[in-house]
Amino acid sequence: MKRMSLLAVVLGCVLLGSGCAHVKPWERNTLADYTMRPDRDPLTISLCEHMWFSREAASGGRGVGGGGCGCN
Repeated sequence: MKRMSLLAVVLGCVLLGSGCAHVKPWERNTLADYTMRPDRDPLTISLCEHMWFSREAASGGRGVGGGGCGCN
């Protein structure tokens, strides 16, 4: 039983440690690609905002202070 728990701890450490990656300076160009930007498609952003505002019965609040009625 002690051996199984030790194996589980070691396996957990290996799995948690393997999620981190160091990016070399010459590899950052790939990660800075236009397709990696969340705001690359204005139509998708407007549809998501419309869905959010329709569900929440509020508008505004994206990049400005206040929320709800937009009176701030």
